[in-house]
Formats: sequence, C-alpha cells, structure tokens
Amino acid sequence: MTREGYRLSFAPADIDARAAHAFLTDAYWCEGIPLATVERAIAGSLCIALHAGSEGQVGFARVVTDRATFAYLCDVYVLGAHRSRGLATWMLEALFAHPDLTGLRRFMLFTRDAQALYTGHGFGPLATPKRGMEIVRPGLYLQPAASP
Repeated sequence: MTREGYRLSFAPADIDARAAHAFLTDAYWCEGIPLATVERAIAGSLCIALHAGSEGQVGFARVVTDRATFAYLCDVYVLGAHRSRGLATWMLEALFAHPDLTGLRRFMLFTRDAQALYTGHGFGPLATPKRGMEIVRPGLYLQPAASP
C-alpha cells in the first residue's frame, strides 16, 4: 500500500525492530524497554510499518491478538516530522481491514493522550470499567535487571 511517498507493510521482513525500539525506548508507556524485548514482542504480534522512501521506518503499530476473538492495539507511533498528514489514521485503517482482525469480539487499547485519534475509529471508554483489572508496573524497564 502506497500513498504520497509513504508505504505500509505487514511483511515481517519490512518491520524494523531497531527503528521501533529507537522510538519506544523513550515512549511514556515503555520507557527504557530493551531491544530484545521489542524484538520478542514484534515476533509474537501482528505489526504494520510505515516507511518513507529512503528514510526507512517512520511509523509503526503492533496488535497482540489471537486473530479470532480479541486484539490489543499498542506501540502506535509516527515520528514527529511525519505527523499531521493522516498517516496514523492510514495505518489504523489498514490494520482494521486486515483479515486477521475482522470480526473480533473485543479490540482494546490504552492511551494517555490520543483519545481523539482512536475515537474516530470506533474506540470509546470501557463499557463496564468495574469488570476490568490489570497489573501495572510503570518504570519496569528502567529498573536494574534481577540477578539469576
């Protein structure tokens, strides 16, 4: 899929884990995440990459899914120099059209500041927030690794 000098790809060979890591290691939701963890997360997920000509990967999104009933959207980004061009929306539209992500019972995400983007794609507040539970470990990747 191409548009105005950009290209989207689901192909694992087109996913640049190092480029994703370069962004994610500074992202508020996974600050300090190790490259090996990003690589493992990518290997176990359905991912899409946004490429800009010779610049390489300038955007990315990852979906953790069983490809039948549930999906969790995460690690969505477009580099600052490429924002405000509708590229995140284009990535999301491509993801939602992917055959492995249609007909799912539940599609979730968490965001601190991009509600407007996701509301435009059908996301809303949890229908029954009292049912939801989570284990949260902020700053996990900033802590020294445990000794064996």
